Amino acid sequence: MLNFALRRLSFCVRRGAGFSAYRAVHRAARRSAHWPILVPALVPAFVASPARADDANPDSTLPTVSVSASASTSAAAPAVDPNLPASVETVTRDQFANWNVVNTEDVLKYMPNLAVRKRFIGDLNSIIAVRGTSNTQSARGLVYADGLMLSNLLGNSYSFPPRWSMVFPDEIQQVDVIYGPFSALYPGNSLGATVLISTRMPKQFEANADVKAFTQHFSLFGVNQSFNGSEASASIGDRVGKFSYLLGVNHLENTSQPLQFATLAQSGTPAKAGDTPVTGAYFYNNQTNTPTAVLGVNGEGIEHTVQDQFKLKMQYDFTPTLQAGFTLGYWHQTYDSQTSTFLRDANGNPVYSGNVSIGGYHYTIPAAALAPSFGHSENWLYGVSLKTRNATGWNGEAIASYYDIGNSVARTANAGGPGNGPGTVLFGDGTGWKTLDLRGTYTPVSTQAGLGNHALSFGYHYDNYFLDNQSYNTLNWRDGDAASFANAFTGKTQTQALYAQDAWRFLPRWKLVYGVRYEDWQAYDGAQSLPGQTIAYSDASQRHFSPKASLSFDVSDDLVLRASIGRAYRFPTVSELFQGQINGSAIVNNNPHLQPEDDLSKELSAEWAHWNGVFRFSLFQDDVKNTIFSQTDTTVIPNVTNFQNIGKVRSRGVETSYSGEDVMVRGLDLLASVAYTQSKIIANAQNPATVGKYFYRIPLWRANIAATYHFDARSALTLAARYSGRQYNTLTNTDTNPNVFGGTSTYTVADVKFTFKPTRISEIGIGVDNLFDARYFVYHPYPGRTFYAEAKLRL
Repeated sequence: MLNFALRRLSFCVRRGAGFSAYRAVHRAARRSAHWPILVPALVPAFVASPARADDANPDSTLPTVSVSASASTSAAAPAVDPNLPASVETVTRDQFANWNVVNTEDVLKYMPNLAVRKRFIGDLNSIIAVRGTSNTQSARGLVYADGLMLSNLLGNSYSFPPRWSMVFPDEIQQVDVIYGPFSALYPGNSLGATVLISTRMPKQFEANADVKAFTQHFSLFGVNQSFNGSEASASIGDRVGKFSYLLGVNHLENTSQPLQFATLAQSGTPAKAGDTPVTGAYFYNNQTNTPTAVLGVNGEGIEHTVQDQFKLKMQYDFTPTLQAGFTLGYWHQTYDSQTSTFLRDANGNPVYSGNVSIGGYHYTIPAAALAPSFGHSENWLYGVSLKTRNATGWNGEAIASYYDIGNSVARTANAGGPGNGPGTVLFGDGTGWKTLDLRGTYTPVSTQAGLGNHALSFGYHYDNYFLDNQSYNTLNWRDGDAASFANAFTGKTQTQALYAQDAWRFLPRWKLVYGVRYEDWQAYDGAQSLPGQTIAYSDASQRHFSPKASLSFDVSDDLVLRASIGRAYRFPTVSELFQGQINGSAIVNNNPHLQPEDDLSKELSAEWAHWNGVFRFSLFQDDVKNTIFSQTDTTVIPNVTNFQNIGKVRSRGVETSYSGEDVMVRGLDLLASVAYTQSKIIANAQNPATVGKYFYRIPLWRANIAATYHFDARSALTLAARYSGRQYNTLTNTDTNPNVFGGTSTYTVADVKFTFKPTRISEIGIGVDNLFDARYFVYHPYPGRTFYAEAKLRL
């Protein structure tokens, strides 16, 4: 009886709330001790519906049945829009509560065909990579938290990650990942994926505390030591009448493994007179199999980071169907990247630069090769929303946000070694973005197929990104005042969009979702400056229509087939257009004449509800014209390296995934996926040698699995693994030795976590990431084996 009811429920929610609702209901019901109450509550709904008529007439349709279940202290996250014409994967609080999660992006670690470039706990540069989008193409992904934009579209590289730190894991209820740009509701930056984070609000008084400690031992070249960190968070919330609030704080402190090493190609020049003989260098063959000397830890070095977060969310229900919300987020971060040299002279003194002799050969070490850095930033997020929540008929929503980088300072020394000598200081104050989204929707009262069954969405979007960076020379790189002006660049982009989308069930088993998005993009106020010299750029603008369409067919109660196609335009960011340097009268490392990326995406998918879960199989292809990427134009002399338009990049592949509960045995939950992606350069006039080569950092294979076994209501064990296949760190595919520092590794990493609840209000957890201490690289080394200990208290 129970399985029959769930199968019929899955049929209904696929037409209403989608497969994610089926999973949520099944999860909540299975965890509940009140099956005898839940099942009788569901059965009358099916009995009262024309179920028998459906058996006699296959064209009849069951009415949508909505069932929700949530903990008494938090609201259930809303189901993802059932009319999204795309593949959607969901992870819930119940699932990631049993994983090693410290930062918000960790909840995505086992999603199908998706990886997070996270180099250490607290890494600022955590970028998502999905399908044919690499982990340096940050502007090809969108991240929202309760409708507020967290995507940093000021640039398109590892330096512009989403602002994950404006959400702490304990407040997350659910995360949905939408693959591809098939919905008219989202900008062309959805070319890769759109991440929708839904957070919780209290239903009654609650107070929570969470403390974590973690450590890793790391050994590579001249480093062999342990690196430690901790995180503490607390929150308090309540609902009083129509008003609810949640207030949270979070403190993170961590020291990373070495992220970068100073290297020089192995020399064949004999030592010269005046060279300082040194020892301590290490040698290895780099990613191109070139013999290379390792001199020490440089650049980003061993990074110590301290991050503090404050978050306040408030909601007020004016009526049962009209709700207002307010969000205030604050995040402060400091980092201190220490460098060290492996080199020692005959007296044992450290050597950081100059002409040296290593093994009888001559080397010249640049002064800045082992230079440390230090910085801090202060960030504010403001958000307001007003929305209606009618079950059917018309609804409206208005969301406005403002992200302000109020104080940003980055300091770098001109040379390595002790002391506070000269350096540079970069100020990024006044940088940020503003957004406004207005949306109206209509949900038909009846689910019967026909001309009247149209679910409508339409709206207006506005965003404004503004960048202002100024660099100065200073006599004391660590805390000295700005002295002489060095350089600066500024710029702004603005996008306004109108969109409309209709989901039409024109026959009982057929649904057509179609829409169009019109975008008006502008870049303006772009300029670069040197002392006594300023170059202003002309304004730029583009206007494009992006049509979308998706046709789905319900083969049976448990199987849905869908074909989707969509065009998307990803417009250039401020940094791609304007950021660079001025060398005399020549401008390098920027391109104010970039064209937008023009993508045509296609997908065929099947979703099958079976074995207490959902299988998905997808075929996809992205054809992107004018791909924006930093490369070298080899057709001009001298060669120019900057952001350029690559003629065409094609990415095609296949994904399979499964998400289920009580798989084979009661208490075993399983997430599993395997994906193959082939991403190749089809046309590239500026660098013909890259044509036919694999695109940058797109692994051929990805596979993830996470199995959680619930021994009982108090304890659970998770075993998980992540696999990433061969990928290239160069457009010419010349990195033939990828599994070393400077390369991009093939890797298999295993994770484990055990959780136990001693009492109703307490929980402890112990875990390990990278269980077998694999040494793998994304140019930088990833962390070694990392141990976690966690304690929670919930009142």
